Amino acid sequence: MGKQHICICNSLQQELQDIIVQTNHDRLFVLTDEHTEKYCLPLIRDIKGMDSAQMITIAADDTNKNVESLSSVWSALSRHGATRHSLLINLGGGMVTDLGGFAASTFKRGIRYINIPTTLLSMVDAAVGGKTGINFNGLKNEVGVFNPSEYVLIDTVFLKTMDHTNLLSGYAEMLKHGLISTQEEWHRLLAFDMETVDYDKLKEMVAASVAIKEKVVLEDPYEKGIRKALNLGHTVGHAFESLSFASEKPLAHGYAVAFGLICELYLSHVTCGFPKTELQQILTFVKENYGVYAFSCNQYEELLELMTHDKKNESTDINFTLLSAIGEIHINQTARKELIFEMFDFYRYSMGV
Repeated sequence: MGKQHICICNSLQQELQDIIVQTNHDRLFVLTDEHTEKYCLPLIRDIKGMDSAQMITIAADDTNKNVESLSSVWSALSRHGATRHSLLINLGGGMVTDLGGFAASTFKRGIRYINIPTTLLSMVDAAVGGKTGINFNGLKNEVGVFNPSEYVLIDTVFLKTMDHTNLLSGYAEMLKHGLISTQEEWHRLLAFDMETVDYDKLKEMVAASVAIKEKVVLEDPYEKGIRKALNLGHTVGHAFESLSFASEKPLAHGYAVAFGLICELYLSHVTCGFPKTELQQILTFVKENYGVYAFSCNQYEELLELMTHDKKNESTDINFTLLSAIGEIHINQTARKELIFEMFDFYRYSMGV
């Protein structure tokens, strides 16, 4: 898998213009959702090279990261004459970069694409690392491929228009990156004021978070080993997210990861000796900033079933990434059913569910 060129932009317009001019392509396409078409596209619409671009717009939010939306992108590319020499720009959050990357990777057996993430979650997670895909059969990211974009252009100017919920959703992935890196990074993340956001400081922290993920991906691009560190909080988090799809209030991805971190750090404490102090830190931070995801003991079996479908599983066992300390990573860990249910008990008791 090729290396992505990641740019923390001071001038998105200039960086993108240079790339469009320098990249040989016969046709240019821009994929947005209904929100980014309205709020983000105007920032790049008038730069040199965009005048002939064909716009493709899909419905917003993660529930539309599905086969139907994917098919509509393929159809638009075909209808407007895209070839293997065309270029697709994905302008949006993780849903757009995941789905757009998958569309580009599979249309004509692959066309080049660029990611311009517009949410904190997509900047530090979805747009970086080459994972693409869609949700399928009620499961998160069930179908997809590894194929990196040629460029990822990150401009934190987009974050100033984001609501607090979506900022927090992205910040959960930054917390995960802190947990797998250093005590210094972890404490910097805990100390950041999420109520009165310093965007200049956040830009520096985004760059640091992206660098943590990029280092891991370069070492293990196809998730055969250490890249599984990036799954911390996700085995349980994806199960929470999938379970919530059936409710009237589906969880944002980052919120599910935040709640998943509590569970998996409890497993880490019990099985790997992860310090109780740090477990209490994440518990306090999540309760204060993310609130609570409530579920009953009657849903334990359903959550367990959802976890068995996780792509990280290599057998019938459920696979976890756990920590023995900040930055001390243990991949390919398993837990018996009784301990997983004990983990759910701990979560519900600690969160006051």
